[in-house]
Amino acid sequence: MTETSNNHNFSTKRIPEVLYTRAEGIPLYLNIIQPDPLPAEPMPVVIYIHGGGWEAGDHTGAENALLAEQGFFTVNVQYRLSGQAIFPAQLQDVKAAIRWLRANVAQYHIDPEHIGVWGHSAGGHLAAMVGTTTAAPELEGSGAESTYPSTVQAVVDLSGPSDLLTMGGTHNDPDSPEARLIGAPLQENKELTRRANPITYIQSGKLPPFLIIHGTNDNVVPFNQAEALYAALTQAQADATLHPIEGEDHVFSRQPYSWPDIYRLTLNFFNKHLRAERSQ
Repeated sequence: MTETSNNHNFSTKRIPEVLYTRAEGIPLYLNIIQPDPLPAEPMPVVIYIHGGGWEAGDHTGAENALLAEQGFFTVNVQYRLSGQAIFPAQLQDVKAAIRWLRANVAQYHIDPEHIGVWGHSAGGHLAAMVGTTTAAPELEGSGAESTYPSTVQAVVDLSGPSDLLTMGGTHNDPDSPEARLIGAPLQENKELTRRANPITYIQSGKLPPFLIIHGTNDNVVPFNQAEALYAALTQAQADATLHPIEGEDHVFSRQPYSWPDIYRLTLNFFNKHLRAERSQ
């Protein structure tokens, strides 16, 4: 089933509920939005990972629509929630989706060498995890496409946690979303928690470019999480940009221009790193 829509740039076609794997018996799907008709050259890919504290949310959003209108092949990915499986299941599912895309480049006319990932909140955390765990084979998981790499060439992290042990406050509660993610209270299980921190895996020479966008008045994921990730990336000599949005909250709802700016920054970043031309 497909749905076709028109817009000011490319027309787009939606291909919902494409099964990409079954994880411990749980079917997981992709929602695709792609240019229609397809361009002559294979398309760069952008994957969006939804938020929701790793325990809620789904893959049915339209976050990628504006990017598809600009000629990207886009995917919203479903992953197991923390009520279904604890970490690293969520990361392994996203990596499985990336490998599945590389295994199906001919069918979807996509460029396997230019894949970007972005997400908000828990999705930003998972996007950062994808970008930092290239050299962590224990987090890859398994599957029919396990011979394909799960690497990406660009990462955008919106409001994502980077070091769960330093978030403080209610995040340390035994029933916090972070505790449910790892299956245990954070401060009592520090080594287990560190496995779920993007900053744990940062190594020089093994990192894609990062764009980190975070509101300075985020009362859910503190702004220091963005600062910590940026500091660790720059120390590793990675190509990293931190874009604070002054006065903004976790979901960027205080200023009407915040989301348009976020889409502009994200589009420019993916244009720069996933295809030759740059957005004006």
